[in-house]
Amino acid sequence: MFARVAVASVLALPLLAAAQDCNTGPIQCCNSVEKADSAAGSAILSLLGVVLDDVTATIGLGCSPLSVVGLGQSSCSASPVCCENNSVGGLISIGCLPVVL
Repeated sequence: MFARVAVASVLALPLLAAAQDCNTGPIQCCNSVEKADSAAGSAILSLLGVVLDDVTATIGLGCSPLSVVGLGQSSCSASPVCCENNSVGGLISIGCLPVVL
């Protein structure tokens, strides 16, 4: 039993380190990540009325916070990212950088 706990703890350390690198909020798990100036990125930003100063920014679409607690239950099979602005109605996150889990 102790061996299982030790192994789980060791496996969780890289996730905890990655989570600490995202100082703008929780790591997000996004269904897709697009450049703001791409066709998909421009379309969604236009529909939401969001104007960005940096048209080369990366945006995450369909994002939700990724918790490091319960590793198996909340793993991200899509795109784990750290974003500067997660407050655009939950539909998009702005200024995203990939996170290696």
